[in-house]
Amino acid sequence: MAKKKTIVPLFPLPDVVLFPGCPLPLHIFEPRYRLMVNTIMESDKTFGVLLYDPQSSQAASVGSTAEILDCEKLPDGRMNIFTMGRRRFRVIKTIEDKSYLQGEIEWLEDEPTKTDLKPLTGEVLEYIRDILRLSSKLTEKDVDMPDDLPKDPIDLSYWVAATMYSVPEEKQALLESRDTIGRLSNEAKVLQVTTKFLAARSALKDAVG
Repeated sequence: MAKKKTIVPLFPLPDVVLFPGCPLPLHIFEPRYRLMVNTIMESDKTFGVLLYDPQSSQAASVGSTAEILDCEKLPDGRMNIFTMGRRRFRVIKTIEDKSYLQGEIEWLEDEPTKTDLKPLTGEVLEYIRDILRLSSKLTEKDVDMPDDLPKDPIDLSYWVAATMYSVPEEKQALLESRDTIGRLSNEAKVLQVTTKFLAARSALKDAVG
């Protein structure tokens, strides 16, 4: 028996890299995407988000599905939707039989590892604590550790990539990686540099009073 194909509507977005477990609010105004949202609200409320490069007019082949958790329909047909990232996928081929793009996809998971990830996860969490503590000191505003900060290594790596990185291309590389250790190690190095930078600024602030 042939394996059933998985087909999802695709929403290419400039500067947006969605990770599993991360929120994404969107304002929907284009007619084709209004149609897309209205269509999927009648089914599984899920579509795929891909990073789009306006200069090359190309969308990335790897993205994450987004599930619509709330939809506010405005009188003129526009919508405000609140979505949550769910699963990573790779587009095998695009389908252009509707006004909006669709894609036949395959799901992406990290490669299994026998390495104990607790030490690396703990290191990343400690850097996050230091960054928030130093940020609180520098801004003189309380910046608390998020209550929903993931403890699972893969989920934590997604959270860090979504929260602590600002360059879309760097985020996309982390999204495409299937190496949990590599992703967390990369993030630990970036967080360490950030921690040192904030510590230096904090020391300077103390020195000048």
